Amino acid sequence: MQAVSKSKKLLLARLIATSVTATAALPMISFAQSSDANLRGTAAPNITVTAKNVATGYTRTTTSGKDGSYALVSLPPGTYQVDAGAGTEHTITLTVASTSTLNLVAAAPAANAKNLGGVTVTATTLPEMTTSEVGTTISQREIATVPQITRNFLEFADTVPGMVFTVQQNGQTSLQSGGQAPDAINVYIDGVGQKNYVENGGITGQNNTQGNPFPQLAIGEYKVVTSNYKAEYDQISSAAVIAETKSGTNELHGEMFGDWTDTRLRAMTPNEIFAGKKQPSHDKEYGFSLGGPIIKDKAHFFVTYEGKEYDTPIAVVPSAPSSSLLQTSDLPASAQAQLGPSSLPFKENLWFAKFDYEPTNRDRIEVSGKYRSETSISGTGIGVAASSALNTINYDRRFDVRWDHSADAWFNRLQLTYENAFIKPTAVNIGNGAAYTDFSNQNTTLLTADAADPRGTQDKGQKGPAIQDDFTLNDLQWHGDHVVKMGVKYKLIQLVAQDAGEFNPQFSYDVTPNGTLPVPWQVLFPIALPGLSPIVRTNDKQIGTYIQDDWTVDEHLTLNLGIRWDYDETPSYLNFVTPQSVVTALNSQNTNAGAPQGMTYAQSLALGGVNVNDYISNGHNRHPQTNQFQPRFGFSYDINGDQAHVIHGGAGRSYDRTIYEFLQLEQTKLALDEATITFPNQYHQCASSLSCIPWNPAYLGGIGVLQGLLTGTTAGREVDLINNNLKTPHSDQISIGMRNQIGEWITDVTWAQVNRFNGTVFTLGNRYANGQFYQQGNAAFGESIPGFGSLIIGNNGVTQKTQQVLVSAEKPYTPESHWGVTIAYTYSKAKQNNDSQDPADQYAFDEPTIQDYPFITSAVAKHRLVVSGSNDLPWGLLFGYKLTLATPIPSLGLACINFNTPSACLPVSFTPPGSRFLSGPIFGYRSIDFQITKNFEIYGNVSGYARFDLLNAFNWNNYDGYLTPYGANGVFSDRPVTYDPHGNILGTPRELKLTLGIKF
Repeated sequence: MQAVSKSKKLLLARLIATSVTATAALPMISFAQSSDANLRGTAAPNITVTAKNVATGYTRTTTSGKDGSYALVSLPPGTYQVDAGAGTEHTITLTVASTSTLNLVAAAPAANAKNLGGVTVTATTLPEMTTSEVGTTISQREIATVPQITRNFLEFADTVPGMVFTVQQNGQTSLQSGGQAPDAINVYIDGVGQKNYVENGGITGQNNTQGNPFPQLAIGEYKVVTSNYKAEYDQISSAAVIAETKSGTNELHGEMFGDWTDTRLRAMTPNEIFAGKKQPSHDKEYGFSLGGPIIKDKAHFFVTYEGKEYDTPIAVVPSAPSSSLLQTSDLPASAQAQLGPSSLPFKENLWFAKFDYEPTNRDRIEVSGKYRSETSISGTGIGVAASSALNTINYDRRFDVRWDHSADAWFNRLQLTYENAFIKPTAVNIGNGAAYTDFSNQNTTLLTADAADPRGTQDKGQKGPAIQDDFTLNDLQWHGDHVVKMGVKYKLIQLVAQDAGEFNPQFSYDVTPNGTLPVPWQVLFPIALPGLSPIVRTNDKQIGTYIQDDWTVDEHLTLNLGIRWDYDETPSYLNFVTPQSVVTALNSQNTNAGAPQGMTYAQSLALGGVNVNDYISNGHNRHPQTNQFQPRFGFSYDINGDQAHVIHGGAGRSYDRTIYEFLQLEQTKLALDEATITFPNQYHQCASSLSCIPWNPAYLGGIGVLQGLLTGTTAGREVDLINNNLKTPHSDQISIGMRNQIGEWITDVTWAQVNRFNGTVFTLGNRYANGQFYQQGNAAFGESIPGFGSLIIGNNGVTQKTQQVLVSAEKPYTPESHWGVTIAYTYSKAKQNNDSQDPADQYAFDEPTIQDYPFITSAVAKHRLVVSGSNDLPWGLLFGYKLTLATPIPSLGLACINFNTPSACLPVSFTPPGSRFLSGPIFGYRSIDFQITKNFEIYGNVSGYARFDLLNAFNWNNYDGYLTPYGANGVFSDRPVTYDPHGNILGTPRELKLTLGIKF
């Protein structure tokens, strides 16, 4: 045994000493994100430790070391019978993505009863106390009992400190952490990241949709880690959601359900009250699951389907004008008739199937697949009429094959995956569109009507395979016990982007205090450039590596040490060659007013701080980023060595992704330009050119007439160029906190800071001849590239800085107590250097560079409290509840009220006044939700249930829109921002939902 111990020490020392070298030397290495559970502890020395899943018969063994320590890694979450010989038997429940401690002694711990579909097993759920991660586990009990508006399983993440799940009135959902956008999140299902590489939304299929990402019936439980995650997690800069799906068991079980609500079962929205009528609506969700044995203890299956049909009410209201002089009545009668209640129909089909097979007690094979398909009418709402809606097709197909092989001292997983996910919105109506703009600010569109903007028609998605292999050494001793993980991953995925359609010219009309002018001042329309394709495809190559050591130094101190390295290669960006015609134009005589003879356009830009050589690509001067090293350190210190009081903390760096929607713009914008022609009037002046001509009613004759005006020329064609040294966004994280077990309660208080750097942003590259960005309060929008249109440049620079205090208290449900509750409080202090309400907004045209933007308060509630729980009641009743309170979310925007600045404008953030919750503080979001379920026996093992959810029981209006009467003459008004009382709301008005189901 001494020889074995020495060899393990030598192996461990070599692993630690060469970890960084291995990271750099093995660029093909990465690691799967594990949703499995780990079990560690002590037993008698040199004895076999066995864990058997009581539902499936899955069995794993290992041998304890000389000091009695043992580790069983990568166990599927579930209930296990664990023993190390006679008298040490324990039945315990392991949760998703957790590392738990169990010392195998003769006396068993106090037990909880866990129902496994007809078989009641007495089991102890082991809490994860010594992790350095900042996170919370969402149990199956919470998924089954907490009221919810949708069947999106991510909605329960709202009960985790630091997380916000938003349901807009149009039914679209999003999940955010801190002050970052949804695309900073990654969701790992059965160890596979669901990252959206092309669009915002965080994961595939979740950008601008009412749909659910995965069947809720298929989710066993999941863990949310808001910061300080281990090195195995990639392509992320805010929160990680780690979910484990259900599997079939040795008994046949199934469930069918249907829930329903409609117009009669909900209150009127504020806009419906204002309009005096209720828009018809209905919500229906239905589905089934079935799982059971193929070969007992050897092979099992699980299959589920969920359908969703919504017809969601939405309010069509104008966007807030820049000028306080404008009213809705200033819009033309045809546009006013399109304001008010509208609806958004939606349908989704969602399938998931999983098969597992254990040919030996050392091997497990899993095959699973997901199929998601949905259609919807979308886009209507604030600033967009129903006539400008989009018809959207959205689908997501994923397949996964996994082989696990275990030995006493190591574990290996080989995983093959394939994904195919696309979203394809197209315009509902074809023809001329109308954009009604604020006469005092051409960038403020009050309402779009009649036909959708051609930029709304898109075809974006990703498809391709990945292979990954992860390897774990779980029986190493050297100054304590170590579990060392490493692995390989290679992903080759095709990214596709079409950014616009070739139809639907948009005519812009000035809205003034005296009404809307009858003649448009501008038209935007698509025009193709011969020889270039408006659809861009590229084969994106992703590689990475990491090594991680979970080091139990002694009964008090645990260290989590890791480093990962990622590499991403996108040929369409790296190999792009700036067209020679653009290069020639940039270096030609500046033809704009005030430019002396001999001054090139590039020289004028240089006077304004823009070096065109930073953006001109010859196909060889762009290189993939190779320095994405991400050290991650975490620790936990168990004060008494009994897991009752644990101090935890850590620090680390995490690289995200530059989404392809940004990278494709310099190609698609040039191939299919959104050309603009100005028709000068008293509010809009321009020098006579191909893109500045007098109005002619013949221009309403269709897109062919307009394209004929610019055929054979690039005049007015926008040029998008991206920095040749674009970097990947990343976040730096640090946290310190304390976790406690006090009786049945588990509490945690943590301070965390997450700063995200290098967000991608597009700014206006145009400069006046003297290099200035502003002259007489006007930005250089008209200072176009000779022979082209405006120059739009993409750079890094968006920064978000978030500090949070995260407080949680949980009393887990037990059958003995009949109740459970979770309390989550978040204090946030978040800032950003952009004035957009949407943290995913990639444009910033109000300052010369993103560095010129001041840091202002982000659109994050300062205080947020969520309380949820459940109680068993007499007569077979089950009661659940959720209370959500959040202070008002600041409104971000540009106040143009004649400040003493070059633009007379100032980026601002103001918090609107909210409402009181009974008494006390002011809140912007208030909701109390209830559910009650009656379970009843039908026959034998077949039971039924009826459930009623009462959402937003007090019918509080949680307004989503703002009115921004900033003020005048450089002086802010007393209330520069208020909520729009006739606009849309977040969540839902008071609503009753009925669910009926059968289980067997």
